[in-house]
Amino acid sequence: MKVTVSNAKTLVQATSYDSDVMIIGAGPVGLMIANYLGEQGISVIVVEKLPSLIDYPRAIGIDDESLRTFQAVGLAAEASLYTTPLHAMRFLTPKGRCFADIQPTTMEFGWPRRNAFIQPMADKTLYEGLTRFSNVQVLFSREVMEFSQDADSVWAKVTSGEGEQETITARYMVACDGGNSLVRRALNISFDGETAPNQWIVMDIKNDPLGIPNIYLCCDAERPYVSAALPQGIRRFEFMVMPGETEEELSKPENMDRLLRKVLPSTDNIEFIRQRVYTHNARLAGKFRERRILLAGDAAHIMPVWQGQGYNSGMRDANNLAWKLALVVKGLADPQLLDTYQQERRDHAKAMIDLSVLAGKVLAPPKKWQATLRDGVSWLLNYLPPVKRYFLEMRFKPMPKYHQGVVVEPVPAIKASPVGKLFIQPSVCVGQQSLKLDDVIGPGFAIIAWGTNPLLGMSDDEIHHWRQLRTQFIQVVPTVQLASNLARHEDVICIGDETGELKAWFGRYPASIVVVRPDRFVAGVAIPQTIQTVCQQVRHKLFSSTVNLTATAACAPNKKVA
Repeated sequence: MKVTVSNAKTLVQATSYDSDVMIIGAGPVGLMIANYLGEQGISVIVVEKLPSLIDYPRAIGIDDESLRTFQAVGLAAEASLYTTPLHAMRFLTPKGRCFADIQPTTMEFGWPRRNAFIQPMADKTLYEGLTRFSNVQVLFSREVMEFSQDADSVWAKVTSGEGEQETITARYMVACDGGNSLVRRALNISFDGETAPNQWIVMDIKNDPLGIPNIYLCCDAERPYVSAALPQGIRRFEFMVMPGETEEELSKPENMDRLLRKVLPSTDNIEFIRQRVYTHNARLAGKFRERRILLAGDAAHIMPVWQGQGYNSGMRDANNLAWKLALVVKGLADPQLLDTYQQERRDHAKAMIDLSVLAGKVLAPPKKWQATLRDGVSWLLNYLPPVKRYFLEMRFKPMPKYHQGVVVEPVPAIKASPVGKLFIQPSVCVGQQSLKLDDVIGPGFAIIAWGTNPLLGMSDDEIHHWRQLRTQFIQVVPTVQLASNLARHEDVICIGDETGELKAWFGRYPASIVVVRPDRFVAGVAIPQTIQTVCQQVRHKLFSSTVNLTATAACAPNKKVA
């Protein structure tokens, strides 16, 4: 298959690049995938059309799952410097009454569930993180002219900023080139959904003139608006564009002042970072994989901003896809493993799109009478504690639950099975240190047992297979037992359950061992008598009988030396 872009032109070839994975787009999703693959020793070329990273704010919310993904590539500490944790979201009536207060304080995955952030700084953290790896290269000012794939590889011809033609060859391509993805369009992959009938004008302002924390969504039928506090003294205002208004008219200074007087006593000394009108789209690609080419982030799905899930859904894509690509490139898994990326991610992306669309309709109902009904019903419901908890704890957010892919459901079935769900991340005690659990696990799989040695029910051959996957074997005990004369195995890390959360987790299920994937989702659960069978079933999801694990042992990260 050869795809030629309509603006392709004949140029003299200057340079050729060869890599394991080619990533189109140096946005957050592409950079995150490049960081994970770089750490795994995979050679990566990132191709970006722009001359540099985008330096103005776009997304403003990052959740606990995304920060956990930053943690997986060793960059969470740097990224969190540009966040405001525990960022509440409050829906207000036109009179200022709060009818939905979203301020979850849960830390079950190791990070605050809602955080404001400065996206350019997070993107810069990801970009600078790539300097750790000599096997990753980013090419700016490169425009894709044509690309093709066959049974063994994919290649692309790009033009540089100087007009020279370059050829890039790779085993796989990941298209992270945005909602208007050239790759997706050239492959004729559908992008089904709808465009909202209204537009919004967004204004990012330096030296926050309000200063109050959190984000407020005012559901005013006359003109809904959003006021969001961001780190580094930035304030975002968003106002709905009403029928008959144009971007050109709204952008005039006198009209900008008129909008801002709705939320500010004065518009003196306002310093704009940017302002522009945008439209909300809710669209989902018909498929996420075309043989050796995969779509991720906005190239695969775009959604309205109201739940801040566009950026975070892209991070979930990166978290799901990167470890699978690494295993396939190393020969540790069948290429068919990449099919599970769509199986596991597409339904949840659709659920997040639906939630974002619903939140938009709550903020700006199509009819005024619907706004009146919303305000009245919300006033009554606000007196019901279960309803208040529903919003406070963000229970309305659909968490990923994989029913297909690299998951093995227990037999007999467990009610509310944890398989296919994200595993918790409490703080644990290792020696004299208190660490987040993921930092103990590392980049690979983990087999974690409560109270017992996780190796007891496994054969030497099975243990050997899992070692090749850089699996961490972990025994969890109450912290007070660490000082006792515990029997220890040299290949097993013994950790203390510092908070009691791991004991509580295992106590909910008839299982004492959990198999955790590199993306921290539960692949299977077992007891010592069934762990051998469960481990074999999980491996069957990854490998064919032809894979030689010993010959294709995991590559060590190829890091640059300062």
